[in-house]
Amino acid sequence: MSGEGEKTFTRADVAKHNTNKDTWLLIHNSIYDVTSFLNEHPGGEEVLIEQAGKDATENFEDVGHSNDAREMMKKFKIGELVESERTKVAQKSEPTWTTDNQSEQNSMKSMLLPLILCVVATLFYKLFFGGAKQ
Repeated sequence: MSGEGEKTFTRADVAKHNTNKDTWLLIHNSIYDVTSFLNEHPGGEEVLIEQAGKDATENFEDVGHSNDAREMMKKFKIGELVESERTKVAQKSEPTWTTDNQSEQNSMKSMLLPLILCVVATLFYKLFFGGAKQ
């Protein structure tokens, strides 16, 4: 929902801003002027220019932007899409496994490999040297 006094634009308004000198994107029914961000975008300015003047929601979500990137976007927001032209697109969040769970999994994997190697080494030792009792 657009807040009090927030500027609204139509898709036609957004479509006019489709150059590297004037770059607007529509993402999740919000309008962003990313012209000043073109040179800073980690994926290169081309990907933004390619989406300039368009609804970039699907492409934005397909890339899987982090929560930090989503937070950074706020400073480029200039308004909302008019109510009559809005669409529903689910916002994907940063996968939870990239934080604590991933480090837990990595920790388990790093412990599992040496454990397996020890078991295999023990079995080989018993197999080759265990039967040679005198």
